[in-house]
Amino acid sequence: MRRLLFFCFALNLFASIQAIASDDVIVSHAIAMHGEPKYGPDFAHFDYVNPYAPKGGTLRLANQGTFDSFHGFIPKGNAAGTGSVETLLTSSADEPFTEYGLIAETIEYPKDRSWVIFNLRDEARWHDGEPVTADDVVWSFETLTSKGSPQYRFYYAGVGSVEKLGPRRVKFSFREKGNRELPLIVGQLPILPKHYWATRDFEKTTLEPPLGSGPYRIAEFEAARYYVQEKVEDYWGKDLPVNVGLNNFERIRVDFYRDDTAIRLALKSGNIDFRRENQAKAWALDYDVPAVEKGWLKKELIKHQLPTGMQGFVLNTRRSVFEDIRVREALGYAFDFEWTNKNLFFSQYTRTESYFSNSELASSGLPTGEELEILERYRNDLPERIFTTPFRAPATDETGWPRDNLRQAFVLLEQAGWVVRDLKLINETTGEQMRFEILLVSPAFERIVLPFVRNLKRLGIDARVRLVDQTQYINRLRSFDFDTFIFTWGQSDSPGNEQRNFWSSAAADNPSSRNFAGIKDPVVDQLIELVISAPTRESLVTRTRALDRVLLAGFYVIPNWHIQADRVLYWDKFSRPSTLTRTGAMVGRWWYDEEKATGLEQARQKDVSLTTTETESDHPGFATLAVALAGLVLIGYFVFRRAWRTGGDAMP
Repeated sequence: MRRLLFFCFALNLFASIQAIASDDVIVSHAIAMHGEPKYGPDFAHFDYVNPYAPKGGTLRLANQGTFDSFHGFIPKGNAAGTGSVETLLTSSADEPFTEYGLIAETIEYPKDRSWVIFNLRDEARWHDGEPVTADDVVWSFETLTSKGSPQYRFYYAGVGSVEKLGPRRVKFSFREKGNRELPLIVGQLPILPKHYWATRDFEKTTLEPPLGSGPYRIAEFEAARYYVQEKVEDYWGKDLPVNVGLNNFERIRVDFYRDDTAIRLALKSGNIDFRRENQAKAWALDYDVPAVEKGWLKKELIKHQLPTGMQGFVLNTRRSVFEDIRVREALGYAFDFEWTNKNLFFSQYTRTESYFSNSELASSGLPTGEELEILERYRNDLPERIFTTPFRAPATDETGWPRDNLRQAFVLLEQAGWVVRDLKLINETTGEQMRFEILLVSPAFERIVLPFVRNLKRLGIDARVRLVDQTQYINRLRSFDFDTFIFTWGQSDSPGNEQRNFWSSAAADNPSSRNFAGIKDPVVDQLIELVISAPTRESLVTRTRALDRVLLAGFYVIPNWHIQADRVLYWDKFSRPSTLTRTGAMVGRWWYDEEKATGLEQARQKDVSLTTTETESDHPGFATLAVALAGLVLIGYFVFRRAWRTGGDAMP
């Protein structure tokens, strides 16, 4: 009888626990930042892919610069991607922020999101056949946050502990409740093989392609010149719903070039297949070639609906010259966007006036409703203009001589203690002229920055441009060793914990952060936390707009420009689904079209044959002359190459 009573008691207790778990703990195939996932547990594939896309072919791409490592998880070297690193979850491209199981099959979490459990797929395998286990997940987290790039320690600072609950079951516990994004960003953790790194130094760069679990791996490479990713034939996850219709190319080759001019030449000659053009001038003038006219080389503007973030001249407030907000505001009047857009960009761009431009997250007009209520809490610590004057970037009449703007700049500079003496802007206290350096890594930006420098000199400022190589540029940014440079903060539809890395006081002294402006503002810190803890999509939008207003009022950057489309060029041997995506040119869903490729090759061969026949018939000695001329052109190209280089005006 005792045993029977005990059994009944245990059964009731188990049933109660199950009921509590079902009420308080969510078990799902996916997790959304707000609301419910679009795709149910039995979905077959994402709507924006072709599930029947053929596999095969090669996609040839190009990068500017170089690479010296395949290990991109440490703050050393210039690493290239391998295509073999996977995460616990993966995002969909047609939702603001929802993640679905990749290595993880299911996710468990409470309503307050104070912890999350990932149940790994039994079939998940490394390329050497070993299973992906909970030990790999725990080791990856601990190693990345202790030996990896400092950004991991900062990004995952909200994780209190990680523990193995079983061979394929891992729990992350968080330091705070109500941070809705933490389970999703933990799902983005790169999972690395513990057994592989056990015999290798994780903190050293390497050109030995590390072991991975993803759809591709490095097949061949030549350091600093090219690498080739090849499809893993027995890739464990190829039939997962999140992968159906993606990863369609058999090989992806990436060649490295010294500058964008060489990349454009390679594209037009057919040595590479696809390029996102980042220079308005090149888009307007450089592709007036027969291949485009005949439709062989496609030139398309593909609209997107993504936030374009903020690109601008970053003013390093760690430097004394930029400490005064009036100085930072004054310098913005020296940048003539209207003239630049008309004369250098062929009027292709829109002036950026928000850190969350091209989205509903961008502030506009004056604050009202809940947004105003939030800002009122900090009214005594905020500039009055936030409540009285909508933010607008200074505008000009496109003539290139912004007299009215420069007059306004002089007023602000005088208020900040700067006066003009002998055509120099002098600090009344120190007697020193205002001077600073604009750091560049791309020669393309010189033509854009020099008109800005001209206007700064009209203010009596000794502004200079410093062009450095990629390695020096990266090292100087990591150590905040710059006065001004151009940078882009990309944004998602669902901003969250990364905002700490961009703007918080804690990030200002962290060499791995993106708080390049050195912002240390308690109000900004509190608004960031409000954004992170937003319980609904509506509140997220409102709180983000409030943060946007405060950042704009701090004049930490001189806003640049943005475009609401991807400018792409590609040879007509690929196909893609007709379904449009928010993300624009999403090459991951494209595929190699054998029929198009064959037709393109035949058309090009026929064109060459006709041209050769006509040339030989009309000019018997033309071939010899052509060879001689080609030699002269080649010599001239190498002699004058440095003076001829151009590049992009949209930062990568």
